Amino acid sequence: MKPFIFEKAKNSVEALKYKTAEKNFIAGGTNIVDLLKKNIAQPDGMVDVSTALSNEIKLSEKSVTIGAMARNTALTTNSDLLKKFPLISKAVLAGASPQIRNMASTAGNLLQRTRCPYFYDVTTPCNKRQKGSGCSALNGDNKMSAIVGYSDECVAVHPSDLCISLVALDADVHGVDSKNKQFKIPFKDFHKLPENTPWLDNNLPQNSLITHIEIPKNEFHKKYAYLKLRERTSYAFAMISVASALEMEGNIIKNARLASGGVAHKPWRWYEAEDYLKGKKASGEVFKKASEIVVEKVKPLSDNAYKVPMLQGAVELALHNAVNL
Repeated sequence: MKPFIFEKAKNSVEALKYKTAEKNFIAGGTNIVDLLKKNIAQPDGMVDVSTALSNEIKLSEKSVTIGAMARNTALTTNSDLLKKFPLISKAVLAGASPQIRNMASTAGNLLQRTRCPYFYDVTTPCNKRQKGSGCSALNGDNKMSAIVGYSDECVAVHPSDLCISLVALDADVHGVDSKNKQFKIPFKDFHKLPENTPWLDNNLPQNSLITHIEIPKNEFHKKYAYLKLRERTSYAFAMISVASALEMEGNIIKNARLASGGVAHKPWRWYEAEDYLKGKKASGEVFKKASEIVVEKVKPLSDNAYKVPMLQGAVELALHNAVNL
């Protein structure tokens, strides 16, 4: 591991003052430490923001605000979140071991890098690690890779479970830049598809910090489900995950949310299926049709065609599970 300078910031202004292109922020460290060990990240310095940012979770009449340094464990134990936004807890509990949840921060979860094996193997080409070097997974072992939204430059998938629930719940990412200017990015626009810049994971402005996440109040706390399919039931990344949430009036679906992990470079919303579900009577036939709409435009790679029927079945089951709560 390359030696580096360690600086601890007292607040966001100080953190951004310390930050340079050659320095990385560190919060819980559950991802950046791995990158340091593998020599993927080789910064000259690390800026600790663990005491510079809020860890509070606040409920108001219109929304809930989650501080950037709220630990993942807090997302599974906070009474307001459990009552009004239980889908978040479901996703986080599916995502990591208790030890990691105790350390990982909310903002850090959003910013974690892909777990593509070629990204972590510095002996192989990877456009996310080294611009223009190529994508080894494109024609290599792509069993866990994307089936939608990828490009010839990168077929990696985003690893977070928390982010799947946040995109389904129409969250916003709030932050501040080095000029102390605050900004807001809709969660659906926060993460990027690879296109021709796969080394960029998100649209967070340079020299800026995430300060908090805001989620508008909704009626998705009554009918919801999070389904994660993985190679083992212990801590593992998703082959396919599905967040489903329905707002019902009797047996009629008034509003619907469907999002998936394990399918794309970013948390993925199935907007066409959501539109189809609106106004329909909740039934097995309707849920099956929604699942068929989801897989209509996916394009599997050489080793991951299994994801297509798996995704279709997962969507159908997640919708059934939401109604049967």
